[in-house]
This record gives sequence, structure tokens and C-alpha cells, in this order.
Amino acid sequence: MSPTPPDALLFITPVCRHCPAVLQSLSEMLKQSQIGKLTVVNIAAHPEQAAEYEVRSAPWLRLGAFTLTGAQSASELKQWAEWASGEEGIAHYVEHLLTEGGYKQAVAFIAADTQRLKSLLTIIANPEANISIRLGVSALLEAYSHTSELQALLPKLGELTFHPDHRVRADACHLLGLTGSAAARTYIETCLDDANEEVREIAEEALQAIKPAKH
Repeated sequence: MSPTPPDALLFITPVCRHCPAVLQSLSEMLKQSQIGKLTVVNIAAHPEQAAEYEVRSAPWLRLGAFTLTGAQSASELKQWAEWASGEEGIAHYVEHLLTEGGYKQAVAFIAADTQRLKSLLTIIANPEANISIRLGVSALLEAYSHTSELQALLPKLGELTFHPDHRVRADACHLLGLTGSAAARTYIETCLDDANEEVREIAEEALQAIKPAKH
């Protein structure tokens, strides 16, 4: 079964130099069924709609759940449309937001559907990911400390404690501690004897974080 193509909402202005190219690319994608629907709004004619979506510049594009601003090439738009059709694109979009300094937008994007947290683990599992991106993703996950949303990721985080790279194992231990769940103890305890000193230290801290309350 083919994924459903995303719908597109594009805001343009008469003086925007990148808008015509983006509009043309999206029109071609519509013909090729790479997007399901294309709605175009001229900000000059409908400033109230621009205000509703908090549009501050053009071109401004909502493609499925993703919001993209500025110039986008035809190939970039096709890639985003493909990503917008499945879970794989969520991590790419969050990485894009963090690269552009859009941490607040990333927070809002995750809050709109906390199921998206699961996709962030692909970045945690990638030791070669940019350090600032990894830190940003860790912060997004840490915001759900001691919640059912983070606890739902426990099995996957447990798998990451066996990752060949110590940075991934360390991050997994840290996040397991933040679940606050006793079920995380087994995974964390395996890291107490890890070959890497940093992993062992973080495992100790994580165990303290989920220590049962004394009665």
C-alpha cells in the first residue's frame, strides 16, 4: 500500500523572488500525485490567514505536518513530501529545525503528537550525528522525564544499552533513568560493568534516579 501523499499549503507574496519557483515545483508535484492537494494563499490579499498560521516570511510552506520556510529546490520539496508521508521523516524534520535554531518549534512539533518521540531515538542511536543536534534531541526527550510518553520508549532505550558505541549506551542509560520506571533497572544494571568509565558513571546516576522511595 502506497503512503498517502501529503497536502500542501503555500503562502506567497507578489514581491517574493523564491515564491514562483516553489509554486511551480509544487504544481508539478501535484500533477505527479506527489502531493494530494495544493492550496496557495497570497499574503497581500489575505493577511488574516497569514496571521492565523503565524507566517512571517514567504515562501512559507506547510507540507503535511512539516513547516518549511524560504527557498526550497524541486528535489528538496520532493524529498520532504516523501518524508512527510511516513515516520522516517520525523527525525529528519526535527534535525532540520534544530539545525535552523528552531528548538521552540521542535518542542511544539513533538507536543502536538508525542508519538513522535519514538522517531527521535534514531538520532540518539546515531553516534555520528552532530553533537548540538544530539544535545537538542536529548533535551526534547528530557522534557518528558517521568511521563508515560518516555516510559513507552523503555524497550527501545533498553536495546540501545547494547549499542557498540559508548556514547549511545551512555545516552540510553541517562534516558532510562529519566523514565523513573523500575522496569529500567535491569537494563541500567548491565551498564554498571560497561567497559567505558563514562557509561558506568551514568549508569550509577541513572540507578539513583529510579531508586524506590523509602517508606
